[in-house]
Amino acid sequence: MADARTDSQPAPSLTSNRSTLPQTPEFRAYISSNWAQHPDLPPSPRVAAEYAAARRLRLSALYPGTRLIVPAGPARVRSNDTDYAYRAHSAFAHLTGWGSDAVPDSVLVLEPTADGHDATLYFLGAAGRDTQEFYANAAIGEFWTGPRPSLAHVAADLGLATRELAGLETVLDASDDTTLIVRDADPGLTDQLDGRRLLAAEDSDAVDETRDVTLARDLSELRFVKDDWELAEMTAAIEATKRGFDQIIADLAEAIETDRGERVVEGAFNRRARIEGNAVGYDTIAASGPHACYLHWTRNDGPVVPGDLLLVDAGVELDSLYTADITRTLPVSGTFTPVQRKVYEAVLEATDAARAIVKPGIRFRDIHAEAMRVIAEKTAEWGLLPASAEESLDGDGQWHRRYMIHGTSHHLGLDVHDCAKARRELYAEGILEPGMVFTIEPGLYFQPDDLTVPEELRGIGIRIEDNVVVTATGCDLLSGDIPRTADDVEAWMQALR
Repeated sequence: MADARTDSQPAPSLTSNRSTLPQTPEFRAYISSNWAQHPDLPPSPRVAAEYAAARRLRLSALYPGTRLIVPAGPARVRSNDTDYAYRAHSAFAHLTGWGSDAVPDSVLVLEPTADGHDATLYFLGAAGRDTQEFYANAAIGEFWTGPRPSLAHVAADLGLATRELAGLETVLDASDDTTLIVRDADPGLTDQLDGRRLLAAEDSDAVDETRDVTLARDLSELRFVKDDWELAEMTAAIEATKRGFDQIIADLAEAIETDRGERVVEGAFNRRARIEGNAVGYDTIAASGPHACYLHWTRNDGPVVPGDLLLVDAGVELDSLYTADITRTLPVSGTFTPVQRKVYEAVLEATDAARAIVKPGIRFRDIHAEAMRVIAEKTAEWGLLPASAEESLDGDGQWHRRYMIHGTSHHLGLDVHDCAKARRELYAEGILEPGMVFTIEPGLYFQPDDLTVPEELRGIGIRIEDNVVVTATGCDLLSGDIPRTADDVEAWMQALR
């Protein structure tokens, strides 16, 4: 990777020993001249802008008279002077509509007014071609990372007032302990605000983070019910994810032939994710054979062996930053063995039973309870439990949970585990409402060294994960076009291989 600095932008020791950028006035004059104008402004705001404005109004109503600071966050270092691929904080994306094209370090400020808040987006606008940043700053210069949008362009695109990032200093200077910030989005900015809070506070040697925590909670809870635009994005993410699974099946022969075939599976899906959207919504789980028994297996360094099962848990994140979260378990040879099919159909029964009860008015935790009922009944029927299914479900033993230790559902949206900072009474104990999107993902996992199960079951791990949206009368299976019955999975694989 190349690098460059100028004498007015002295290089840190990491790069000064290799910089070759010309420093002469003649070069600076030449490289800064004879450039065409950037494209005109967008003809109208992006569709997301209207919905983001409505979300800001809901937040404003919760915090009258309070300044709110919602950072996008900085780029994060991967190694030395290279960064991870940038992704804005989810709360920032939700309130602005700015997705994969967001500029690092941007900050949304909601300034209180007599009748609500004025929203202003502070970010580092495009530098002129006559500046050294344009060609000499490897971190943000247009020559290095591509053009940044102007203030006017972003204002027209997002329907927001915009200001240069340097103007944020005035906002911070005017802040005191009544100003709130999303603390984890930009720790450096949070430290700056905390310092000003301490200076403004009376008889205090520590910052009270309680109201910041409440702000993060409220921002999570605002995302429980998805609007029409969000639902369209979720649907598109799931459709793209289906094509990612198609790619895995099409490339399965290569995976079988490769020592670390799980990497081929991971790569096939991740390639499609980059083509279809921004990236994967989370690290892809490509778990073959006994690795499928490890719930968050992301090393993906094992072989893919005919006769084994391949559990893939993956989701495409679109440029809007909304993600799907789908799991399918595939027989590597294309056909389930009788034992594999028996376990698969038990998991599918649990999935369908849980989905069948989803409707407005039930509690979120009821979905898990229904899936667990089936899991307990099946493991008891197979003689794996030391007592009946009823005793396992109602007593302290919960023996069936040995084979499915995880929960059945989580909310889904901008984060794969969306609304994560919401209150338990509104999450696990919460009442379902139309527009809520979440997963249903029971499984059975028989570890390869588990002596409580017959040898024929050891090393089998199966999960079926679907995405659903609550409707006025029940729910819609958003991922229904991704084959899910044993027969349909086998036909799917035969058609694509």
